[in-house]
Amino acid sequence: MKTLYDKLWEDHLVQTYESKEALVYIDRHYLHEVTSPQAFEGLRHKNLSPWRLNANVATPDHNVPTTRGDSFKAESIEDEISKIQVMELDKNCNEFKILQFDIESKEQGIVHVMGPELGYTLPGMTIVCGDSHTSTHGAFGCLAMGIGTSEVEHVLATQCLKTSKLQNMQVLFQGKPQDGVTSKDIVLHLIKLIGTAGGTGHAIEFAGSYIDSASMESRMTICNMAIEAGAKVGLIAVDQTTLNYVREHSDMTQEDFDHAQNFWTTLHSDEDAIFNKKIIIDVGTLKPQVTWGTSPEMTVDFDENIPNESDVPLDQVENLKLAKIYMGLEKAMTLKDLSFDRVFIGSCTNSRIEDLRSAASVIKGQKVSSNIIEAIVVPGSGLVKVQAEKEGLDKIFEDAGFLWRDPGCSMCLGMNPDQLKPYERCASTSNRNFEGRQGNLGRTHLMSPMMAALTAINGIITDPS
Repeated sequence: MKTLYDKLWEDHLVQTYESKEALVYIDRHYLHEVTSPQAFEGLRHKNLSPWRLNANVATPDHNVPTTRGDSFKAESIEDEISKIQVMELDKNCNEFKILQFDIESKEQGIVHVMGPELGYTLPGMTIVCGDSHTSTHGAFGCLAMGIGTSEVEHVLATQCLKTSKLQNMQVLFQGKPQDGVTSKDIVLHLIKLIGTAGGTGHAIEFAGSYIDSASMESRMTICNMAIEAGAKVGLIAVDQTTLNYVREHSDMTQEDFDHAQNFWTTLHSDEDAIFNKKIIIDVGTLKPQVTWGTSPEMTVDFDENIPNESDVPLDQVENLKLAKIYMGLEKAMTLKDLSFDRVFIGSCTNSRIEDLRSAASVIKGQKVSSNIIEAIVVPGSGLVKVQAEKEGLDKIFEDAGFLWRDPGCSMCLGMNPDQLKPYERCASTSNRNFEGRQGNLGRTHLMSPMMAALTAINGIITDPS
């Protein structure tokens, strides 16, 4: 009667305290330049070294410029804070002998894209990183979660994490989506339905016939945004799709793989497992989703009216008013009434090869609208970039008027040169639309790569069918 989360928790439990907090062993620790400098400094002050070196994998992603070219070095970063953080990661990884795919590496990328494709994410692992979207790796049947800087230090020093056990929540995505509806739309709909606090205190296991048929890329998108639904953990049971991906991307010998998969195939919830919450969604009824406000839960069907005060409970009216003012929506009835300035296709949510193929498929032979100031495509990693160029996707984007960039977090957040100017409106494939997230006073509308690409071509929200 165990859920997948229960099994992973028990497999890694070291100790339970009287406070009901627990010590859990961590199999893989991903590091990037933003949340690690203070952690390494803490090790120095305590005269400590990483407990298990080969558990750690690092890469810079948040601060890196996406216009680097082939000979770019960390010293060339113009923003001083960004430069310091990237160079500190170099220094720390060199000093402590931690594997890093640095800014000059052909494999460098967003940590949650790079890790799985290089075979460092394996089913059944506990995985942490100083980044909330670590939940992405839950798509592989992993217990994966974001941690804070002090916890990064603790994991480096002890290979363990002090945390509390979560409750279990199951979300069943049933049916087959309509044309134009993607995993991004499906998870945005979930967040709209339950709110950004709906999964608080829970690990969400995604299942159902849609998940069974979904690619690993789609599964990663859904687990990635479990955080926006309030959960700390999102995960999916291991199946043949998982095994095929791992077989392709890991460097395991066939003998080791065969042995491992005997265990991996047990990584699913028991039929009689009990969940504290359960939600069932028919994905066949959904339309493409687009956010209108300043929270991922402020989402509507692409052709639906933007909510008015009478459409929301009394305690949400003030937030609605403020969101509309910030987003410049006081006179807009639907999202189709809005003209866009910029388009961003990328982020740890939607920068994999499947995402780029989806976007390219709707723009081939067309041109970016004259009202779009800039449309950029940022592959999630060096390997994604190489694959896309091999398939000619870069040429499709460039011929249409998109800018083809180097890997990084880019315009997902305002920590690198790719930022919105005040009041610019952006169609974005990232995961958060908070005030100022993409730049001071920037206005972000979250959507799928397909919808973002169509918005670039038409300058407005468009029916993908």
